[in-house]
Amino acid sequence: MSDAFLSHISETLREIEAEGLYKRERLITSPQGGLITVGGRQVINLCANNYLGLADHPALEKAARNALEPKGYGMASVRFICGTQDIHRQLEQRLAEFLGKDDSILFAACFDANGGLFEPLLGPEDAIISDALNHASIIDGIRLCKAQRYRYANSDMAELEAKLKEARAAGARHIMIATDGVFSMDGYLANLPGVTELARQYDAVVMVDDCHATGFMGPKGEGTPAHFGVDVDILTGTLGKALGGGIGGYIAGPQPVIDLLRQRARPYLFSNSLPPAVVMSGLEAIRLVEEGDELRRNLFENANYWRAGLEALGFTLLPGEHPIIPVMLGEAKLAQEMAAKLFEEGVYVSGFFFPVVPRGQARIRTQMNAALTRSDLDRALEAFEKAGKATGVLS
Repeated sequence: MSDAFLSHISETLREIEAEGLYKRERLITSPQGGLITVGGRQVINLCANNYLGLADHPALEKAARNALEPKGYGMASVRFICGTQDIHRQLEQRLAEFLGKDDSILFAACFDANGGLFEPLLGPEDAIISDALNHASIIDGIRLCKAQRYRYANSDMAELEAKLKEARAAGARHIMIATDGVFSMDGYLANLPGVTELARQYDAVVMVDDCHATGFMGPKGEGTPAHFGVDVDILTGTLGKALGGGIGGYIAGPQPVIDLLRQRARPYLFSNSLPPAVVMSGLEAIRLVEEGDELRRNLFENANYWRAGLEALGFTLLPGEHPIIPVMLGEAKLAQEMAAKLFEEGVYVSGFFFPVVPRGQARIRTQMNAALTRSDLDRALEAFEKAGKATGVLS
């Protein structure tokens, strides 16, 4: 590799650090949980997607261990060649049943699911209309597709309708509306009642990425459509958050859609099958979620208590009802300084800043966990008060 190329890369890294945008990773030496060990210290974890506290659940650990002897460690291949087992289909069928769809298809991650969704289903004659705050994986998946692209402001139904009219006037054969169920940087819920009503009016397909909702939003954790009491056509999601926190994504929807994706979705065709231990733990996670009313109740009680505590201290929060509760700080360096002070006080959080969020909208995204106790939250609120005063965020 040439010195000039490495010099260019090194200069880019220096610029990132000078802007306060450099991301550093701490090493966790314990299982993921509400309390974790980092650098030899036990700290309260407020930045994981472990909403129901299942990442270290004994039943999931047992399911993973029990999968190893009869099913082996890994598949060593893609599924259409020689890399699938009966348990993979069991998990796909269980996910479909849980979500109320005909079938589902597994991917290595939901990033891959979203990356592989659009191109097989839509061509140059079609149109995709995407919410402006959609996850990067939806954006990248749409880029790989040859359909005409439109974008509407976050949950702005007037603009969505205008884009639907524009796409129809341009002669679009099929139209797909793509949206997150929950916009993860803000904790906002998509306006699915409005989206589905407009979809009916303009004969459009609705696709929802429900990664930050499956398992805990809705009466039985079935996600944002169930929360709002509406039906959508295609759901994508993950096993890597509330459903145990491992890895693995999926698409659930009508049988012909899933069948075509098995034939043509490139991340599915050219990636290894999920390891058997992940698959068996996924099956167990769905069982725990279906029986998880108490976990969901604890989660939302914690979220309400936490939000009220932060507001009482004087922090600026984004409004919402989701367990994602962002503390708005503005500048990237301040977010990093605040996160460092909180770690000193025994609370593990991460600063979010450009390019993850727009410039000037840096924040600490706190996330609730059903496994956290009221004592944990009180300790964390004390830490936020101390760190807020130390950094000048609070007077």
